[in-house]
Amino acid sequence: MHSPDVFASFQPAFAPYEGTDLPVHSPIDGGLLTTLRTHTKADVAEAIERASVAFGAWRNVPAPKRGELVRRLGQKLREHKERLAWLVTVENGKILEEGRGEVQEMIDICDFAVGLSRQLYGLTIASERPLHAMTETWHPLGPVGVISAFNFPVAVWSWNAALAFVCGDPVIWKPSEKTPLTALACQALFEEVAAEFGAPDHLSQVVVCNRHAAAAMIEDSRVPLISATGSTAMGRAIGPQVAARFGRCLLELGGNNAVIVTEKADLAVAMPSLLFGSVGTAGQRCTTTRRVIVHRSLWDRVYDALSENAARIAANKVGNPLDPGTLVGPLIDRASYETMQAALASARADGATVRGGQRLLEDVLPNAYYVAPAMVKVARQSGVVCDETFAPITYVLPYDTLEEAMEIHNAVPQGLSSSIMTTDLREAEYFKRTSDCGIANVNIGTSGAEIGGAFGGEKETGGGRESGSDSWKQYMRRQTSTTYYGTEAPALAQGIRFDV
Repeated sequence: MHSPDVFASFQPAFAPYEGTDLPVHSPIDGGLLTTLRTHTKADVAEAIERASVAFGAWRNVPAPKRGELVRRLGQKLREHKERLAWLVTVENGKILEEGRGEVQEMIDICDFAVGLSRQLYGLTIASERPLHAMTETWHPLGPVGVISAFNFPVAVWSWNAALAFVCGDPVIWKPSEKTPLTALACQALFEEVAAEFGAPDHLSQVVVCNRHAAAAMIEDSRVPLISATGSTAMGRAIGPQVAARFGRCLLELGGNNAVIVTEKADLAVAMPSLLFGSVGTAGQRCTTTRRVIVHRSLWDRVYDALSENAARIAANKVGNPLDPGTLVGPLIDRASYETMQAALASARADGATVRGGQRLLEDVLPNAYYVAPAMVKVARQSGVVCDETFAPITYVLPYDTLEEAMEIHNAVPQGLSSSIMTTDLREAEYFKRTSDCGIANVNIGTSGAEIGGAFGGEKETGGGRESGSDSWKQYMRRQTSTTYYGTEAPALAQGIRFDV
């Protein structure tokens, strides 16, 4: 499975972190990749101090020069795209094609950030007072703490880091304990670029640690922004801790994403998006399609088509994600498999029809967790349907009116990605006005976002926005400044008189 030459080429990046604390396994076969030492709470505090020193230097580098560093990082990623994609697949289990896509996403956000480095625009604001000039400007914020999840082990870091670097901020990265090696590989590539560029030391740091040690970053006021991707439970714990010290949180949490299929949908357009959204990345995307809400006249037809396609994938397209013919790799670990089975058992107990969901390849790969995608036909939305299960489970529900469909759609606590399949302009516009999600697509699925638009969701998804649009503003502080350039005593605002 593992290419010894490719893996050996990463050893210099792993060597400084070698130890006995954290075994790292590949979900492909459950095999041990390496063992790392972990950082303590004191180690994390030292990293924060180093980042604070780096901030003092980096904030004074002109933004276009900061952009040049990110341009070079993007070029370095291009040069190592295949190697890094291979490591993403080996450590995370997503198919190699998706591993390549994830590294391409890193390259794309670097390109975006380079242009942004010359566009950190403020405002000139009309003053109500004569001989006064009012402006609004943006300044570097400080060290940014990035907590990433296993499912996108490098892309989410790049969304934050590329913007943070051009905005003048250092980054401290706590990767998932399930996927630390890709983080170390990215850090090594960044350090090469930073050394060639002459960037301050410790502009980017990786801390391999557990929740207890990571608390040092969450609690420290020297880290003004914590960007955390993970479960809603994680965000519910982190948010109040950061708020208590008046820090900022950028939270990307759970998703329970739905596609509405109307009776006016073009099913030839809809079905490929529904299938990829449901089974891509083995259902381990925050934007995975978890609910398909179908007009009752198409309910049976859509459910049967999804089930048949999922069965074909299970028969010969689930397997080693490094193989070109594979479409679905393994779940990340046994806990994910057990959570999936518990959700399916709950659905069956509620009277649902379940097709698929069984474990595959257990006889040849007993320490890996491959599953058949599960399609679940449910008459109503209740219980487990309202929960996010990070596995390839898709619930297919009926509706009679579009108003009812939107009520079903919005009646879950998460609010990340949504979609409607329709050829009716009125239905599409009604959906976009009514969806309570941060993302609302028409005739494309819930999964797969471009970096040009801001990514994030509402409700228990956390309200964060990353990547494109004006997401950069979260990594800077806003300052309003008024200058009086007259020769007599300046007038007060609101016409107030204060004569002595």
